Amino acid sequence: MVARIGLTGDVMLGRVVDRRQRRRPVDAVWGDVHDRLRDLDGLLINLECCLSTRGRPWRRTRRPFHFRADPDWAVPALSRAGVDACALANNHVLDYEEPALRDTLDHLDGAGIARAGAGRTLDEALDPATFDAGDLDVAVVSLTDNTPEFAADEDSPGTAWVEIDAGDDRSRRIVREALGRARAADPDLLVASLHWGPNMRTTPPEPFREFARWLVDEGVDVVHGHSAHVFQGIEAYDGTPICYDTGDFVDDYAVDPGLRNDRGFLFELSADDEGRPTELRLLPTEIDDCRVQRAGPEAARWSRERMRELSEPFGTEFERDGEELVLSFGA
Repeated sequence: MVARIGLTGDVMLGRVVDRRQRRRPVDAVWGDVHDRLRDLDGLLINLECCLSTRGRPWRRTRRPFHFRADPDWAVPALSRAGVDACALANNHVLDYEEPALRDTLDHLDGAGIARAGAGRTLDEALDPATFDAGDLDVAVVSLTDNTPEFAADEDSPGTAWVEIDAGDDRSRRIVREALGRARAADPDLLVASLHWGPNMRTTPPEPFREFARWLVDEGVDVVHGHSAHVFQGIEAYDGTPICYDTGDFVDDYAVDPGLRNDRGFLFELSADDEGRPTELRLLPTEIDDCRVQRAGPEAARWSRERMRELSEPFGTEFERDGEELVLSFGA
């Protein structure tokens, strides 16, 4: 039996999204994509904010933006969308310092939403998120190279931070520790969710490509990248999908008229009963009024053409199925 697992880029529920959501139904943030999300067997997102009403904005180092969502609506919204796991290794989970991070961990745990990539100590941050997707057991490790001042250590809360360098001894040690813990759960599908690189870059640098391929060689079944706020190309390496950046899914960000960071996709991975990826389906989406929507015809065409262009250097070719792009993996 085939399992369908959704992957999204950044889900930022703070600031203007938070204010709008206080005046509308909690599931309004998912727009007309809500039913599609609910129909999936599993759903993994990058949660690009903390869930709390406590804490104070981080001022220990310069931070131009601080993202925090009221858990009274945000947690039910995640649950109603069917979110199974959140990647937390990113550059906003400590925007309101340690109290808000601890609240985020507690709220997700209380809602039964798995999480990885941040914790009260580095030991906790390296633990995988695990969930069921149909008949498959899925494990997720979450890592970031953003904001080293947010890095957890043996005694302090924060993120699972690494250098994106497959030759760096510390990075290899940290990654292998996280992957070993994930494999101990005996998953059918192992996902590496990476918040890596700077904003508004449309192509991954060569060290990122090397790092992603090294992860596959280490046994990762899917690479789920995010951070750039725009989607990047997809590579199929040894039958493994590498989504270098899944862009933004919902937020309140200013839109670059050329890069169109308001346009993206819901990435829907199908895997067989042994956890082998069989298909990656891309549903075009766009952000409007602080909610995610199915993309209109012009936006969908733009995103499809852009994804084909960005993926061509990797030798990746898509088929077209209605408004969606489809990448199939050989048996």
